[in-house]
Amino acid sequence: MDTKTSFAQGQLKSLVERIERLEEEKKVIAGDIKEIYAEAKANGFDTKILRKVIAIRKKDRHEREEEEAILDLYLNALGMLPAEEAA
Repeated sequence: MDTKTSFAQGQLKSLVERIERLEEEKKVIAGDIKEIYAEAKANGFDTKILRKVIAIRKKDRHEREEEEAILDLYLNALGMLPAEEAA
């Protein structure tokens, strides 16, 4: 086996091991997040709404406003908004 092949194999092995390590860390973090949602639920919080709040907080103001406007447009088109909101 030449040096170039040996180097490529070593590099590949290093990449795979790093990905595996991060995947393991991701599992641990996902478990931690699950525990926090369970704690929130035990304290009477609606976890479905809490997840929505988390998703909303990830977006900037402009992105949120645009999504809300489109949502209102769609709901209005389906007759799902009260008359005063549709105006």
